[in-house]
Amino acid sequence: MSLNKEVNEVPLYIKVHTKDNVAIIVNSRGLREGTQFSCGLTLHEFIPQGHKVALTNLELNQAIIRYGETIGYALAPIKKGSLIKESLVKMPTPPELDQLSVTNERPDDLSPLEGYTFEGYRNTDGTAGVRNILGITTSVQCVAGVLDYAVDRIKKKILPRYSHVHDVVALNHTYGCGVAIHAPEADIPIRTIQNMSTHPNFGGEVMIVGLGCEKLQPEQIGEQADIVTLQDQPGFIHMVEHIMKMAEERLKKLNDRKRVTCPVSDLVIGLQCGGSDAFSGVTANPAVGYAADLFVRAGATVLFSEVTEVRDAVHLLTPRTINKKVAERLIDEMQWYDDYLQRGEADRSANPSPGNKRGGLSNVVEKSLGSIVKSGTSPIVDVLSPGEKVRRKGLTFAATPASDFVCGTLQLASGIHLQVFTTGRGTPYGLAMAPVVKVSTRNALSDQWSDLIDVNAGKISTGEATIEKVGWELFHFILDVASGRKQTWAEHWGISNDLSLFNPAPVT
Repeated sequence: MSLNKEVNEVPLYIKVHTKDNVAIIVNSRGLREGTQFSCGLTLHEFIPQGHKVALTNLELNQAIIRYGETIGYALAPIKKGSLIKESLVKMPTPPELDQLSVTNERPDDLSPLEGYTFEGYRNTDGTAGVRNILGITTSVQCVAGVLDYAVDRIKKKILPRYSHVHDVVALNHTYGCGVAIHAPEADIPIRTIQNMSTHPNFGGEVMIVGLGCEKLQPEQIGEQADIVTLQDQPGFIHMVEHIMKMAEERLKKLNDRKRVTCPVSDLVIGLQCGGSDAFSGVTANPAVGYAADLFVRAGATVLFSEVTEVRDAVHLLTPRTINKKVAERLIDEMQWYDDYLQRGEADRSANPSPGNKRGGLSNVVEKSLGSIVKSGTSPIVDVLSPGEKVRRKGLTFAATPASDFVCGTLQLASGIHLQVFTTGRGTPYGLAMAPVVKVSTRNALSDQWSDLIDVNAGKISTGEATIEKVGWELFHFILDVASGRKQTWAEHWGISNDLSLFNPAPVT
């Protein structure tokens, strides 16, 4: 990384790789026309923070290179010192899936990291939780209003008597009826609901509220679960009272749970990004990747996701898989999603978002190259289809859409205890079932949202900290959050997003 080390008054840019012919502007207010860098580069126009400047004269159709990879081709000559406008960048074709390497080129296993633990709740199935929550699952959206009413009363009238229970969460969703429940791809939303109901933060206490006539019968979610069927009740008040009575029985059991020392290998950590910008791939995501490697070295399970933000960089991931079978599974998930997008007549230009572009990202290729950095350098040991539970310790690719809400829901189904979420533009996103650690890519965002950002990686771009230092800071913060010694800001404010199931099957 080439980086001027002076701060604020001095013009700064970041060049990631020696092959790069573009760099991004660091200064928070951008840099005006005529600005000169110590290397002799002079800007020919105003360039906003995070946007790319040409480091050389670029000819028509010449490759534009960032991260050492081609992110596009110049649609017109671009003068050295000029802004790389999105309109001047032709997006390259994605890697051909049938030509990807599936040979075993996996990196060496990282050296073990020993001596780290967290304080968690031991479950009877051998897993551990980081929060003590009563989760109440729904089998159909029809019951959501009744359950929300009941949960509000439980929190006000019953929960205060059980001080060791952190929360009561309704797992509302829009599935369950009016759907082609036997369609081939209906297994995705069904297993997502099933797996969320047994989330490790729920302590094994499974409670389901159903209507009675829905296609997804409550017994399909959990055979051993306690079930409230609203159509069996004589009226609204009885529905609410039945839910409250059953909930209190569960709360009594959960309240007896105490934190115990657990090895880091019990943790499952999800990685995600949202509101990304051009700094994501050089500050927050590399720091998260460093922390991810630390957790893998300590024996934990780490998930990274978002198929559409991996697809254009998948050629850099298949060589990292532990064997041919895992590489082929990764390719299969990419192909499934290619076909899914084609059926919907969507193309790759649907990603990135307008906010991503305002943050300096030209296209999904550039976004993908910055996104995969948060996976670190560990070997990829497994690939999960959407909503599947984790199977192995180490780094796993859990296939999900890139949507923050859908990805978060699917990672919860896979069993994450908490999620690390990087953002450059900013988002108050959170999950009720698991803490979300928010990592900013820029100092300005951390300053602006000091009561929403948990860890600031922006100081990497100004030379105030290294990727390694922020990675270790994040590692220790996650252990503190997992142990209940610290709360994330989203937890502090009690903000969370609705669950959002991924249902590619038909709605009838």
